[in-house]
Amino acid sequence: MKIYVNPRPEEWANLTRRPEKEGADLKPAVEAILREVREGGDAALHSLTRRFDGVALEELSVPKVEIQGAGKMLPVELMEAIGEALANLRRFHAAQIQPRMEVETMPGVRCWRKSVPIERVGLYVPGGRAPLFSTVLMLGVPAMLAGCREVVLCTPPDGEGKVHPAILFAAGLLGIERVFRLGGAQAVAAMAYGTESIPKVDKIFGPGNAYVTMAKQLVQLEGVAIDMPAGPSEVLVLADDSARPEFVAADLLSQAEHGPDSQVVLVSTEENLPKRVMEEIERQLEALPRATIAAGALENSFAVQFDGVETALAFANAYAPEHLILQTRDPQTHAEKILHAGSVFLGPYSPESVGDYASGTNHTLPTNGFARAYSGLSVDDFVRKITFQQLSAYGLLSIAPVVEIMAEAENLQAHATAVRIRRVFLERKGQAALKPENDVEPR
Repeated sequence: MKIYVNPRPEEWANLTRRPEKEGADLKPAVEAILREVREGGDAALHSLTRRFDGVALEELSVPKVEIQGAGKMLPVELMEAIGEALANLRRFHAAQIQPRMEVETMPGVRCWRKSVPIERVGLYVPGGRAPLFSTVLMLGVPAMLAGCREVVLCTPPDGEGKVHPAILFAAGLLGIERVFRLGGAQAVAAMAYGTESIPKVDKIFGPGNAYVTMAKQLVQLEGVAIDMPAGPSEVLVLADDSARPEFVAADLLSQAEHGPDSQVVLVSTEENLPKRVMEEIERQLEALPRATIAAGALENSFAVQFDGVETALAFANAYAPEHLILQTRDPQTHAEKILHAGSVFLGPYSPESVGDYASGTNHTLPTNGFARAYSGLSVDDFVRKITFQQLSAYGLLSIAPVVEIMAEAENLQAHATAVRIRRVFLERKGQAALKPENDVEPR
C-alpha cells in the first residue's frame, strides 16, 4: 500500500478514483448470454450451466424437502448464529415500515401515501469463492417484511450441482420456497425474462461478479428494475492516534479478502500509524487462508496521512466509501460530519464484520462512489410508494383558481377544463358559497 502525505485537494480526484474494472469488454459476451436465455428458456439455462459451472443439472429448482432438511447438514452453533443474526435484522428492518401518511393540505383536500409491496422480486446470492448465506438474510428479510407476494432466489450450484446447505437453511428460515441452482448472467436473464421454470420478476436484487453486474445493468435498460449499481467491496478506515494498529489492519483485511478487485483505504491523522498498520497487515496476512486474494486487493489500495481531522473527514466524504470505520477519540462527533457513506461504524469495537453479518443493518450497500446518491438496501427498496388524493366539493372549489391559472399559463387548456367543468357544475348547484363545516363528499 502506497502512503500519501497531505495530498492537495486537487489531487483527491485521482486518489478517490476506483481501480479500473472489467466493463465494456464484457458487454458483448453478456448480451449474448441474455439473448440465449431470452430465446432458449430452460434449455439455454441447462446449456449455460454446463458451460460455465461444469455441471449437468437434472432440474433447476431445489426441492422443498431439500430446503427443509438443510439444517441437518449444519453444525448447531452455525444454525443458532444464523437465527440470532436473523432476529437482529428483523428488528432493525421492521422499524423501517412506515404507517400510512395522511395530510389535509387545505380544507377539503386530503392527500395520503401508502406502501405497496413489489409483487415479484428476484434475489441473487453469489456462491463462487464462498457460500454467502448472509446475503440470503440481507436480501430476504426486507423482502419478506415488505410483503412481496413472490420471492425467487437464484444461486450458483457447486461442482456436484448442489446448493450449500447454509444458503438453503437461511432461505427456509425466511420462508423462501422458490430456490434455483443458477448463477451468473444467465440467472439475471432468467429472472428478467422468465422461462418455463423461473418466473419473470419486477425487480432484481443482490451482488455478483462483473458478469452479473453487467447483466443487471443491461436488463435495467429493458425495463426490469434493479437494486443499485454495485461493484467490488471497499472500506475506508479513518483513524487517529487512539486507534490500535492491529484493529485497523484486521478491518482492512476483512474487506480485502472479499476479492482481488476490492479496495481498502486507510486515512490517518497520526504520522506513524500507516507504517505500523502495514507491519500488522503483513503479520496477519500470513495466517489468512485467503491471503493471496487479500494481497491482490492490497495492490489496489493505499493510505493517506493528513495533519488534521477536518481534512481527513473531507477526504472520506470525497471518497464516499461503501463502508466507513471511524476509529477516533470522538467518533460520534466525527460521524455527524459524514455526508457520503454506505454504512458507518463508530469506535474501536464496531468492526465492519458485524454489519456484514449480525448487527441488524444491511450489508447490501452502494460502492464505487455511488454512496453520494444511493442508500443501502432497506424495506423501502421492496415497496412502491403510491400517493392518493380525494377532494370534497369545498376542496375542489377552493383549489380550482390555483389549478386553472397555472394550467392556462402552461398552455394546457384541457387541464384547466377538467377543473373548470366541475367548478361550474358546483356553482350551478348553488354550492359556490359552501363552507367547510357543511361540505359534501364528492359524488
